[in-house]
Amino acid sequence: MAKLTKAAFIEALKEMSILEIKELVDGLKEEFGIDPSAVSAAAPAAAAAVVEEQTEFNVVLKSFGAKKLEVIKVVRELTGLGLVEAKTLTETPNSIVKEKVKKEDAQAAKEKLVAAGAEVEIK
Repeated sequence: MAKLTKAAFIEALKEMSILEIKELVDGLKEEFGIDPSAVSAAAPAAAAAVVEEQTEFNVVLKSFGAKKLEVIKVVRELTGLGLVEAKTLTETPNSIVKEKVKKEDAQAAKEKLVAAGAEVEIK
């Protein structure tokens, strides 16, 4: 069987009636388990999601590293928490130190924590 080219397929579609095209689409859905309308509807939504730029960031403390006391001091400075609360936050893996802050503020907080010996991630 010869392979049908894109141009030949389009020409064949031009010669078909609406009913024949509907039957073709139904046959494709049944044969391949696809829904062409789902693909075309999902594409604009995915494109719109990509366009949005993140404006709020979370500073997440992954681990306090070797200098736990230094990290606790920085956490207290950044958050205004008391000693016990800052210690608990520092010892909790993947804890959020700063939430919904600007990118510049998140980067500054990360730099302070990394300088103290912590492992930090901005999400």
